[in-house]
Amino acid sequence: ICLLFCTEHPFGHLIDTLQSEQYEERRYFNPQKLSDVRYEKLPFCMRVLLESTIRKCDGFYIKTDDVSSILDWQKQQNQAEVAFSPARVLLQDFTGIPAMVDLAAMRDALAKQGVDPNLVNPRCPTDLIVDHSLQIDYKMELIRNKERLQFFKWCSKAFKNINVVPPDINTVHQLNLEYLCQVVQEGEGFIYPDSVVGTDSHTTMINGLGILGWGVGGIESEAVMLGQPVSLTLPQVIGCKLVGTINPLATSIDIVLGITKHLRQAGIGGKFVEFFGPGVQQLSASDRTTIANMCPEYNATVSFFPVDDITLQHFKHTSTDHTEKLVVLEDYLKSIKLFRSYGDQSEEPQYSEMNLSSIVPHVSGPKRPQDRVAVTCMKEDFINCLNEKVGFKGFHISKEKQATRVPFLHEGAEYNLAHGSVVIAAVISCTNNCNPSVMLAAGLLAKKAVEAGLMVKPYIRTSLVPGSGTVTHYLNTSGVLPYLRKLGFEVVGYGCATCVGNTAPLPESVVDAIKQGDLVACGVLSGNRHLEGRLCDCVRANYLASPPLVVAYAIAGTVSINLETEPLGVNSEGKDVYLRDIWPSKEEVNHTEENIVIASMFKELRSRMEKGSTFWNSLESAESALFPWDPKSTYIRCPSFFSKLSKEVCTPQSIEGAYPLLFLGDKVTTDHISPAGSIARVSAAAKYLQSKRLTPREFNSYGARRGNDAVMTRGTFASIKLQNRLIGKTGPKTLHIPSGQTLDVFEAAERYQRDGVPLIILAGKEYGSGSSRDWAAKGPYLLGVRAVIAESFEKIHRNHLVGMGIAPLQFLPGQNADSLELCGKERFTINIPQELIPRQQLITSTGKSFSVMALFENDMDVAFFRHGGILKYVARSLLP
Repeated sequence: ICLLFCTEHPFGHLIDTLQSEQYEERRYFNPQKLSDVRYEKLPFCMRVLLESTIRKCDGFYIKTDDVSSILDWQKQQNQAEVAFSPARVLLQDFTGIPAMVDLAAMRDALAKQGVDPNLVNPRCPTDLIVDHSLQIDYKMELIRNKERLQFFKWCSKAFKNINVVPPDINTVHQLNLEYLCQVVQEGEGFIYPDSVVGTDSHTTMINGLGILGWGVGGIESEAVMLGQPVSLTLPQVIGCKLVGTINPLATSIDIVLGITKHLRQAGIGGKFVEFFGPGVQQLSASDRTTIANMCPEYNATVSFFPVDDITLQHFKHTSTDHTEKLVVLEDYLKSIKLFRSYGDQSEEPQYSEMNLSSIVPHVSGPKRPQDRVAVTCMKEDFINCLNEKVGFKGFHISKEKQATRVPFLHEGAEYNLAHGSVVIAAVISCTNNCNPSVMLAAGLLAKKAVEAGLMVKPYIRTSLVPGSGTVTHYLNTSGVLPYLRKLGFEVVGYGCATCVGNTAPLPESVVDAIKQGDLVACGVLSGNRHLEGRLCDCVRANYLASPPLVVAYAIAGTVSINLETEPLGVNSEGKDVYLRDIWPSKEEVNHTEENIVIASMFKELRSRMEKGSTFWNSLESAESALFPWDPKSTYIRCPSFFSKLSKEVCTPQSIEGAYPLLFLGDKVTTDHISPAGSIARVSAAAKYLQSKRLTPREFNSYGARRGNDAVMTRGTFASIKLQNRLIGKTGPKTLHIPSGQTLDVFEAAERYQRDGVPLIILAGKEYGSGSSRDWAAKGPYLLGVRAVIAESFEKIHRNHLVGMGIAPLQFLPGQNADSLELCGKERFTINIPQELIPRQQLITSTGKSFSVMALFENDMDVAFFRHGGILKYVARSLLP
């Protein structure tokens, strides 16, 4: 309303007009009119935040004080809470389906209260990309996902302001880069900077194109969709100055890992990072988006590259429109000083510095992305990992067993497996496939390898899952795709695959050999996640590498090799072939890229977008405001989050006599809490699906069944890598304390709920780290968990807990479960006052008393907790 009647807008006096003979005039808010001097001192990412806050200021959710705080950013950083309304929301289907199921359930609950269900719609423009449904079994069985896809199609017709992109078109981030991003948006009579929040931690990829965006939880994204702003503490902005010249053998992945290490050491958790300096001009738009993609791995919230000439050149190559739009884009960004000129020294603040010349090729692993290993040290490091005790790097294999070799038969031929043998090699979507240089390098290396007579052993599970048809297009046009195929890297589809656990089963003979020798088998992938057990439960060591190195290690068949001094293999003439013999030069890659990566590829993408997929177009879906829930469905179920919905708000009650459901250690990830991969045959979720007469082949994955609360609740804490101190061993089990029985976590929680006993979770540092995942909070909520007491929390997961009405409680500094001599079998009483305030200390009693900090960061957090979560808060606002 304020935008329609600009005289009533608190910042209506800031409205300016952009005029040119080349286009019709546009109106915009000009933040420089507030204070030109203070505005110019703001980092570029803060300027985007400021413009949004000015434009969306309504005096209720976003206040004039928020604008003042951002303008005084240097004084207010790490102190002031501000609200941010992004231009759009980005969902992928794993996280999108629970969000849309929740909205469908909200419609049902409100309809029962006599409210028009059509009132429930996303208020913020939302794009939902169906890309995480892919499974690498070479059959591409979309039919098994038919129920989910029909639900998505119903959503595309029933809800306003949502755009559903059908399957087999693109990955979410690739589509965001190539199709959805605008840099400058137009709407409600104004032009303004594009910005986005997404339900994937790697939404930050878009920062590489000068678009402010980051990952939020599924629960937070639902709130933004329904008109709630994102609340954040005004962050510090750390400048990363890039200088020097890039090593010709270093790919963008090496740069990523180098920057990751540099920024991790700088301790920039929760901060914004902005890149500047002469080195930035050496990075293509693709390089920048690759670097920004890995932002979560060095714990930053944002990794921002302001728009410059290289960004504009990228849009000129990829745009089909569009001369007028590009002129408007450039004129507008320059008019509000959001365009970066690296020749202007006055734009360079005094920040940290990084020399690109120091970067050499690395891989990352074997369990965590922050554990970097120089390729030249890979063999030595792997042997050290075998020797070390079980931990973040170690596997504790005795010396006498390190030489174990297990023979096995595959397709009639005999092979041997040993510690370090590669059994999965995946060039996959997300981190690398937006970057033509590294993908073309992989293809050119494959070409030279085949020409040299090298091959990949047939038992290795190889796959190539491009980020989009654009990647396939340039690999094919450049002539390298046939050579990748000859090495076993077939294009199996477009979507998130190996990274999220959608790996085809290994051959049984390979699995048997691994188990027989208790081998540390390896996976090598060019993605962004490789947590232990995620790729395959029998593959313990997993390494992130650039695409050409994935191909190289697949050819070698082992990671226990020094690629500098040892040959990859032997050619037909018996001559050793080394990596240096087949590694493509930077000039060769650049020449191919310049001649292949052209505007026609993006035109081809847009054509695919317009046509959609035949399978999607043939799907039928209901024509109704309320979704027709099928009681027989094992994919889509109406969740119980809105049961007993009423206008009254209950004051949170103290938690009395709670038992710990689990007693966990440090770095419990969302993969431990709510796995995304395959459903184990002996799990509680499997028992439920078998009761519905499904066979193991029909189980699909947890990610695919996020629309079914019965499956996801049973899948909570179902990770085989969960280490629970109550039982002293790894696995998805816990101790039912009253009976002393060891049970599945779900079965124990059921018993507690039947007895009316509340539950808590005890944990160490960084609880909830890893991928943002709403079911990592929804699952515990449905298990009856009222609070989590930990030494520290990952920020998005903390927000999720608050969003579901679970109290995130933190031990006071210097204290933890061990220092307080907690064994995990006590009964806990936590006193929650009626007038709860942010960051209040709460008295906790187990027979003896200690205090914990309630991590409610602001009044909105407290309000959400009082209402039982964000969803109930929004639903109650629509009740008469």
